[in-house]
This record gives sequence, C-alpha cells and structure tokens, in this order.
Amino acid sequence: MRRVCVTVMLTAMAAMARADDWPQWLGPDRHAVWQERGLVSDIPPEGLPVQWRAPVAEGYAGPAVADGRVYVADYVADDKQLTNGPNDRTVRDGTERLLCLDAATGRVLWKHERNRPYSISYASGPRCTPTVVDGRVYALGAEGNLDCLDAVTGRLLWSKDFPRDFSAPTPLWGFCGHPLVEGDLLICLVGGEGSVAVAFDRITGEERWRALTASESGYCPPTMIESGGTRQLVIWDADRLTSLDPKTGLEHWSQPLKPMYGMAIMAPQVADTSHGRVLFASGIGRVAALYDLDETSPSATLRWRADPKSAVFCANATPFIAGDTLYGCDCDTGMLTAVDLADGRRLWETLAPTTGGERRGKHGTAFLVRQSEPVAGDPPQATRTWIFSETGDLILARLSPAGYEECGRMHVVDPTNECFGRQVVWSHPAFANGCIYVRNDREIVCVKASRP
Repeated sequence: MRRVCVTVMLTAMAAMARADDWPQWLGPDRHAVWQERGLVSDIPPEGLPVQWRAPVAEGYAGPAVADGRVYVADYVADDKQLTNGPNDRTVRDGTERLLCLDAATGRVLWKHERNRPYSISYASGPRCTPTVVDGRVYALGAEGNLDCLDAVTGRLLWSKDFPRDFSAPTPLWGFCGHPLVEGDLLICLVGGEGSVAVAFDRITGEERWRALTASESGYCPPTMIESGGTRQLVIWDADRLTSLDPKTGLEHWSQPLKPMYGMAIMAPQVADTSHGRVLFASGIGRVAALYDLDETSPSATLRWRADPKSAVFCANATPFIAGDTLYGCDCDTGMLTAVDLADGRRLWETLAPTTGGERRGKHGTAFLVRQSEPVAGDPPQATRTWIFSETGDLILARLSPAGYEECGRMHVVDPTNECFGRQVVWSHPAFANGCIYVRNDREIVCVKASRP
C-alpha cells in the first residue's frame, strides 16, 4: 500500500511539474493562460528581478520551456545589416539554429544548425515556436525545414523539407504555422496542391494524411477546438476557414474568409459566451467574422461580419475572449481594442501597450497572456493579463469591458527589428517556472515573476 501511495504522489508531482511548463506556442493547451500560482500582483517601479540573460541571434520565434530546458530558434546571418521590404523577398545566407538552454541559468546545453539561405520578406530568422512533447522537440524553419530532435541530446530523429517533399512554395513571409501535436500526430501548415494541412506520425515522420488546396497556405497555425461533441482541427488558409477531422483530414465544414495578401495569421478563437459557443477570426483588409458553433454537430453559421468601424482586425498577435468581450490588437490602428461580441461594437482602444505613443501605427503589436490566479480587489469582470509590447516592455494589466488599467511595467529588451519606420520586437514570450522568457534578435532574458 505504501508503494502505491508513493507512486500516486510521484505521478501527481510529475503532472504538476508539467503544468508549469510552456512547451509550445501559447502554452500547454494553446489557450494563452498562465496557470501557475504565487505570481506577483504588480510590477514595481524598479522592475522584476532578471535571473539571467543569454545571447541569441535573429528570430521572431518565441521560446518554449519544458523539463528544465528552454528551446529557441534563431538565424545567424552572414550579413549583419537587413533592410525590410514589406512586399519584397530579401535574399540572405546564414545558419538556421535551434538552441537548447538550461532554464535556470541560460547556459547552452546543445544546438542544432544547418546552412539555410533565405528568400523571404522580413528575413530575420525563424517564425515558429518549437513544440516539445514526450522528450521530442519539433522545430519548423522559415523556409520549410521541419526537424524532430531528441529534446535532451539534440540528436536529429527525422526531418522534412516542405518545398522539396510537397512542392510547397515558401510564403512571402516564410513558414509561420507553429507545429501542433494531436495524439500521435504532428499537424503542420505546409502548402502545395492538396497539402495545405499535413499530418505526420510524430514518432516516425511518416505521412498519415494531407488535405486542402488554396490560393496560398497563409500563416495561421493549425488550431484544435471542441464543439458539437467533436474534436475539430481548424485550418485558416488564404481563402477559407475549414474544420477537419484531425484523425483523417476529412472535412466537417467550411466558411469563406479571405484576408488581404493571404495574411490569415491569428489562431481562430473559440469560447462559450452568454449567447452560445462562438468562433472568431480576423485579419488584414478589415476582414473579421463571428460564427455560431452548433451544440450537437460539427458545423458553423455566420453571426456577423465586421464593418470598417467595428470589431478588431488582428494580425501578428492572437486575441482572446473573456466572457462576452474580445481583446486584441488591431492591425489598422495599432491599438489594443476591446469588442462586445454580441454585435462587434468597440468598447475602448488604447496605444499604451502596443506602440506606446500617441500616433496610430500599422500592426501595432502586443502579445497577451491571461493569468488564471485571481487577485484580491480586482473587479469581477477584470482579466489579469501579462502583455509583452513591441517596444520591449513587459506589462501587467487589468482588462475589462470598462477599460485598460496597468499594474506596472518594465523594459526588458530593446526592439531590434523594424516595421513601417519604427523599431519593434515581435516575439511571443514563454511563461514557466514562475518566470517569463523574452527574446529579441540579440538576447533571451529570464524575468522572475513569482512572489518571494
């Protein structure tokens, strides 16, 4: 009996440890919710403690944290100067890398690298956060190189080359769909005829199914939702939203939703509201729509489409839904915006956590992660939110239908890239071990956010 109890306790402790990891983009379930307890309730004027800083090279890819290790992808370019052309491909030579660091110290444990010429717009390194599951790490590079490596040693287990293996054209802004693990499958946004979405056996790399053809594959990561008593895979390409059976790739439903320039980017958001279960997606070109999801079968019907003065048109950063309110960054105004989901009406908007200035800026960006731990004294409808601004500031704020209220901010890294004539850092942080892991094109920083 004692042995059984010890085994149960060890299993529970292991589960708790895993819950504190951030093993993929947007966290353990891709819900952008920080589940840890014991976090600070504000950021003091002197800032939070910095545990370590470690050098990295260029990259938009956010870090992943699992089992005491940090995984981050970067690009060591042969030329050190880069001029971004929003609609032009930049040709560069360099080395694309995946680094594994000790989460407690920032010390490099191993690195995997390959020489990889780039021919993409904004050619500042990989876009995709690594995905870590069961001792394996999956990394997708900007030109479509998919690697599966041993998470402890860095040994390459299998790899794919999307342009070579699927005749998939490299999108103008590179491959951006963070690889998704679903059961024994690794699901990727690939591209090419009949292969916009492809599922691989995550252990062997063998192809299990492929699905969909589109004018362009887009940039939106494969997204899992639960609706109508069914687990569904949602793929948003340049032309439409499509729900697939994740086991077979067969289609459940499809809805037209076509952003400009093929820029389907944000992950569609699903939530239970007072009006029922809904799905929201939006993009550049003032394209936004809310869909009602059927309670009994996998299907979706349009509730409303946005007009130019309603909703929020998201691009780089995925929004979230809390109650009946959507919070996201508008790519036209550059403002963090709150929207009433009943009709798409804008409740408020602010530049404070995005560009930080007084003038609107295209694609003003802030990455939003909710804190699940309640804080005494917060209003009932307020959502504690950790925000990483394109200015390099880390912000703790209360978001509610009534407005935006900061609980402190600190400058963590300098913006090292450029967009529309302003300096930016566009990389989603990781939240694990009571810490926040932030990177730019020069360094990755570990900030302690747990209470002493």
